[in-house]
Formats: sequence, C-alpha cells, structure tokens
Amino acid sequence: MDNKVMFNITYGLYVLTANEKGKDNGCIINTLSQVTSTPNRISITVNKSNHTHDMIKNTKKFNVSLLTEETSFDLFKHFGFQTGKDTDKFADYEGYARAENGIVYLTKYANSFISGDVVQEIDLGTHTMFIADAADGQVISDVPSVSYAYYHKNIKPAPEAKKAGGWRCKICGYVYEGDELPADFVCPLCKHPASDFEKI
Repeated sequence: MDNKVMFNITYGLYVLTANEKGKDNGCIINTLSQVTSTPNRISITVNKSNHTHDMIKNTKKFNVSLLTEETSFDLFKHFGFQTGKDTDKFADYEGYARAENGIVYLTKYANSFISGDVVQEIDLGTHTMFIADAADGQVISDVPSVSYAYYHKNIKPAPEAKKAGGWRCKICGYVYEGDELPADFVCPLCKHPASDFEKI
C-alpha cells in the first residue's frame, strides 16, 4: 500500500486541553469529528503516550480549540513537541481563557472551542477514541480553520537534512541520523512510527 494516500484525507489541527487536580495541560491532535447531531456528540482520538490522554481518561472532560490558518509554528512546537508530564505548558503562555467546565481553551490562533463530556471510550491500541457530548462551545473569530495540508504547505518550515544517509519524519521534519532506521523507532517529537519516515 502507498501510505501517502493517508495524507490526502482531510484533517484539521486542534489543541486539546484538560485539567486534573488543578493542573492544565494541552496537546496537538488532528482527529475531531461530529459523530451525531441528536444528541450532539463528537469524537477525538488521542495517543496514549500523551499526558492529556490520561487526564481525560481520569476526568472524562476536555476542551478542543479549533486552530486557524494564522496559527504560528511556535504554537505547534509548544503544544506538540514537548510533554506535559514534565512541562507546565500554560506557565508562561498567554492567549487563553477558562470555560465553564474549568478547562482552558485558546483565544489566540483559535476560531472556536468545544467542551466535551466523555460518554464512551474505544481502545484502538496506541490511541483511545473518546466519544463525548458537546456540552458547550463558542465561536471566537471568522478566520478559516487550518487543515493538515495547509499546515504542511504554509506553516511547517521545510526540514533541513543534517547529513546524508538519514531518515526524515514526514509529519514534523525530525531527522534521524543513520543508515538504518529501527523498525520500532518512534519520532521523539510527534510520536509517529518508523513507517512515517522517509530516507534522505
């Protein structure tokens, strides 16, 4: 199979936030869908290695901020290239507010947010799909939502190869130096597997 076909599926990009025991955290996800309108339910899919995943599993609540085409690459690095397990991502971050559910949502680089109350979990191996009632939401601006394709074409910097014979992550641009990429290698930045790397 040509795995590049998967990159032609239309995705958005979002900041998923949670709060547990007074601690705020957030991560980047690319899976958000409305699954039913009556009741109004959404689904998100979260990598189990993300700290936000465990917070949602424990609290059954989250907010998701819909990012815009004006989003800077720095925001993707801030929420996607470091872990909340050892970093307080909101310590010095500005541009957010707190929703009625007590969880933060982005006010800068987001055109809206949705609050979710989890009603079902589906174990997908490396990820968990959370089905949730859309409990609250607000439109913040009319700037168009960013798509995964727009991010790759207009926001993400072009990767630079550090040396010949390496492997480059097709998702975030991380370069693994070496002639052979281990089959079980996982990108340290975006957590994608070896199948998402290309030889350079």
